Order: sequence, then C-alpha cells, then structure tokens
Amino acid sequence: MKTFLLTFALFSASFLSKAQDASVERSTTGIQVGFLGIWAHNEARLANNLALRSEVGFNTGILGGGLHSDTWVFMTPMFILEPKLYYNLDQRSLKSKDISGNSGNFFSLRTTYFPDWFVISNYDNINVLNQISVIPTWGIRRNIGAHFNYETGVGFGYKHVFTKSGYSYNTGQPVFDLRLRIGYRF
Repeated sequence: MKTFLLTFALFSASFLSKAQDASVERSTTGIQVGFLGIWAHNEARLANNLALRSEVGFNTGILGGGLHSDTWVFMTPMFILEPKLYYNLDQRSLKSKDISGNSGNFFSLRTTYFPDWFVISNYDNINVLNQISVIPTWGIRRNIGAHFNYETGVGFGYKHVFTKSGYSYNTGQPVFDLRLRIGYRF
C-alpha cells in the first residue's frame, strides 16, 4: 500500500509540476506573410500567460473599378502593439501538445497605427491618412515543424482616421479584422 501511495504521489506531482511550467516564451521573434502584407514581430513575456507583441510591417491595398479605370496596388507601413492573453497553455501542456513559440489560443487587444509617411505603389500621388485602430481579437497560433507556424485571428473594433487640411473633420468607424498568416520563427 505504501508503494502504491508513493507511486501515486510522485505521478501526481509530475503532472502538477508540468502544469506550472506552461508559460509563454521569454521572447520570440519572427516574420509572417499573409494575403495582404508582410510583418516582422517580437513577443515578450509579461507574465506566465501574457505577452506583448510588437510588430512592424507593410499592409497592402488594392483599389480599382468604379471611378478608377486602372487597378492600383499599394503598400503602406504599419505599427502594431498587441497584448496577448494565452488562455489554454496549461491544457495543451497537460495533453503533451506543443506550446513552443507561444503555440496556443489567445485573446488580444490589437492596436494598429498607419502613419502617413510614404506609400509604395504602381500609381503616383497616393497617400494614406494617419489612422489608428483598436480591435479586441480572438486567435490561435500553431507550429508547423520546428520553425514555421501559422496564425489566424478575428476581431471587431473601432478605427479613427485623422484628416488633413482640406477635409472637414476626423472620422471614426467600426472595423473588422481577419488575420490569416504563415510565418517563420527565428
């Protein structure tokens, strides 16, 4: 009976210690591409299941049809700060699923800033108005092998556009965010 209790206690302790090890990584860096852009990011640990993602990249836009006879393709810089709460790392770890590179489900508050610095385009004289958006998001990240991953997320929030002279007033509107990306982690 003592042998059984000792074995049971050691077995239970191994599960408890494994659950306490489930944490986001101290820092993870990578690049991601999606349908409409390319981004470089870093996630830094703030707590066991909380990370702050900072990201810089280029978002792509396509204009055409209607009043435009040509199709315009443009890329503009963007900056993102996104605190992420990973809520299922313990469960994934207990089921012996991979949590490296912060592979798990998350809730986040995605804050994006588009500056009016420059635009890369196939058409001259295109500019983007300064704008900021705040979007509560739900998403997942999963690994594909040792270095590759994919990430998807969906959210609904608010965007505020800061107008220039010549426009009557700043505008705000609801905005939907759908993220589908594949990436490489260094």
